[in-house]
Amino acid sequence: MNIDWPGGNGADREPPEIDTDVAHVARVYDWLLGGTANFRVDRDAAERAYTAWPGGIDGVRADAKAHRALLGRVVRHLVREGIRQFLDIGTGIPKQDNVHEVAQREAPEARVVYVDNDPIVLAHAHQLLRGTVEGATRYIFGELRQPAVILQAAAQTLDFSQPVAVILFGVLHFFSADDDPAATVGELMTALPPGSYLALSHLAADVSGDEMTETFQRLNAQMAESVVLRTRDEVLALFGELEMVEPGVVQLPRWRPDPDAPTPGPLPMWCGVGCKNSGQA
Repeated sequence: MNIDWPGGNGADREPPEIDTDVAHVARVYDWLLGGTANFRVDRDAAERAYTAWPGGIDGVRADAKAHRALLGRVVRHLVREGIRQFLDIGTGIPKQDNVHEVAQREAPEARVVYVDNDPIVLAHAHQLLRGTVEGATRYIFGELRQPAVILQAAAQTLDFSQPVAVILFGVLHFFSADDDPAATVGELMTALPPGSYLALSHLAADVSGDEMTETFQRLNAQMAESVVLRTRDEVLALFGELEMVEPGVVQLPRWRPDPDAPTPGPLPMWCGVGCKNSGQA
């Protein structure tokens, strides 16, 4: 299988154990999307926490589906802009219309590298490696807090002399201020040539703020990871000097919606796409 274990020989590595005593974000998200790659601890944590979410459990399930739909729209847009290489960090448990499926449907020669450090994502990684003959897919068991390691491993599949789209969906809100997410994004984008893109989504502090704060106070107490909510301006700052693609940083359903999409209500998550132009470091 095309799986990389940065820092060592994958053949000598034992797969990490899946911790079923503490809730994990990838499994909670899987449950929200109707998947089965989750455990009681994940379901219980979600049910207790998301009662505070706007609209309750039904509301958060609808928002999770909107998040997944956004990923498809972003990937299709980028392929139609000429992008043929994707680095998807914080991939999560495979679902329908993964990045390589959407990209290779539009351009069979597209190359996709997935990165995640959750053992259960690794256990399902084979589903991410069923790409086209013309293209390529690879999975890296890696950590976003080590961007140099990710870039070195991804260079085995991606050509960094050509534009690459970095996908950071639902991952930077696990970075505290001390983790300096902007510096991590900057290190990734500095390594890529002009014409490359950054696409990210991030939970909002300034949409349904009281409900969001209560939700994640509950969830943070039960999960292995902790969530940091950010405002629209704070999310915009993560793009640094990249040129924002219209419509800029907006709530998920407002980013280039399909023509027949219903008018969305408030959704407590920001998203955006930025492009690296020539002359930008």
